[in-house]
Amino acid sequence: MTADKQKENKHKETSVNRAILAVAAGCTLFALFGCNNRNETEMVQPTQVEELKPMQQSWRGVLPCADCEGIETSLFLQKDGSWVMNQRYQGGKAPSVFGTYGNWARTADKLVLTDSQGDKTYFRAKGDALEMLDQEGNPIESSLNYTLQPVKAPLPTTPMAMRGMYKYMADAAVFTDCATGKEVAVASNAQLERDYAAARGTELKPILLVVEGHFALEPNPDTGAAQKVLVTNNKGKFSADKGCDE
Repeated sequence: MTADKQKENKHKETSVNRAILAVAAGCTLFALFGCNNRNETEMVQPTQVEELKPMQQSWRGVLPCADCEGIETSLFLQKDGSWVMNQRYQGGKAPSVFGTYGNWARTADKLVLTDSQGDKTYFRAKGDALEMLDQEGNPIESSLNYTLQPVKAPLPTTPMAMRGMYKYMADAAVFTDCATGKEVAVASNAQLERDYAAARGTELKPILLVVEGHFALEPNPDTGAAQKVLVTNNKGKFSADKGCDE
């Protein structure tokens, strides 16, 4: 092989290697979001069942506020496609702390959060941080800081209004959220189990439950691995004659 040919082959090999490294870097940056293009409505599904950790992915920062000192915002993403956001309005009117949750998805360059009411919030990756976008998913032209920085933190305990189908069977309760379609185990609650039994009568079936609650990580009773559970914050109300569509 001639020297010119060897140099040409080496140049091609270097170019290929650089392309591979560039793709790998992009996939690392969006490891949680995935590396394939998807449209806005396509939900990201977990690639495999993995042990939940106290902090899957979380970010925190103080976002600008029109009528308060700032909005202390914590965002938690989980690999099952769900998210939880906790916001505390600094110097604002009471109540000053709010919790929201929903499903997350992505486009080629955006993170799309859809809450339990169907409203959307947009972010984009900025290094390891997340930058909030406007209501149309476009960059906000402002000198103010709209960035959330990565942190390690537990899931928030702020109560959130929830509506879903509850079922208790074989010493275990599950809650299927009407808004997100996600099924989650329910933390042990004897009063809730008694109220469910009274609401269902003799028929073993899911019953609509409207309740305030938050998510937490607790050991799975069978495997000991951490799993996400719903912890109820009030008594809640069962409606045996209604479903998610009513």
